[in-house]
Amino acid sequence: MAQPVDGIIPVMLTPFTDDGEIDYPGLDRLVDWYLVNGADALFAVCQSSEMQFLSLDERVQLAKTVVAKVAGRVPVVVSGHINDDLDAQVEELTAMAATGADALVLVTNHLDPKNEGTEAFRRHLTHLLDRLPRDIPLGLYECPAPYRRLLTDEELRLCIDSGRFILLKDVSCDLATVERRLEIARGTGLAIINANAAIARDAMRAGSPGFTGVFTNIHPDLYRWMRLSGDRHPELADELATFLVVAAVSESLGYPAFAKMYHQRIGSFGSIRCRAIRYDVREKFWALDAVLDKIVDGTDRFRAKIAALPAE
Repeated sequence: MAQPVDGIIPVMLTPFTDDGEIDYPGLDRLVDWYLVNGADALFAVCQSSEMQFLSLDERVQLAKTVVAKVAGRVPVVVSGHINDDLDAQVEELTAMAATGADALVLVTNHLDPKNEGTEAFRRHLTHLLDRLPRDIPLGLYECPAPYRRLLTDEELRLCIDSGRFILLKDVSCDLATVERRLEIARGTGLAIINANAAIARDAMRAGSPGFTGVFTNIHPDLYRWMRLSGDRHPELADELATFLVVAAVSESLGYPAFAKMYHQRIGSFGSIRCRAIRYDVREKFWALDAVLDKIVDGTDRFRAKIAALPAE
């Protein structure tokens, strides 16, 4: 049976130098930061990694670097699935499967690029499953770009019945949908991992075994505490959940550059350069540094409150 991939799964950033090349020393430091701050697994080469703006060679090298740095301490899953053409998908996914990652994640919108429905999804999925290595577990990601393609219940069951899939990064952002999917997947070995901060605590309490939203790039340890200890301290957990929701709203303020501003502050890497963003985030979003100041202050306050709790 494949190794479970659950818990707090940061969607990894890709550090770039000021001239736009991948900053591999910065990547090493970033991996260390994730592991020190509560990551149970890492999702490398995803949308937060700006995978749509990386060549296949860069995606492969990025995945290999993360796998080598992690050295088996936690599972590493990778995507890099950015093409609509099926032959190109086979090429890129086969290359990503050979990086040593623990699971290979398929993007749902590329399984139905024209949004034609379940039959197109089934046809594309079957084509890939027949051609991808059978020795690597698979995942599913309802990536918002180029469009958010949510799975139907029938499609989810189809993937479960294949016996190939171990996780779904759920981007429904709807608690009722998460609850229904948890029931469909019960006892199958497929983990339904919510990615939306607004429902993170409720989804955890409903049985979603983790979290994989973008603010795992700022305070993954707070999500981990909420998952593992929140029910023993419900008042603090509810207060924390509210803070995490409000903090996560700032995703709209130039992410992933906003998250890179935080990591520039703490020394993970030196540049906030992004390939996905071509504008000056500070010019477009006024008082952005002040927003980050408040999020950092709130994060530190909750860390202090948690540290002050009686030992369990």
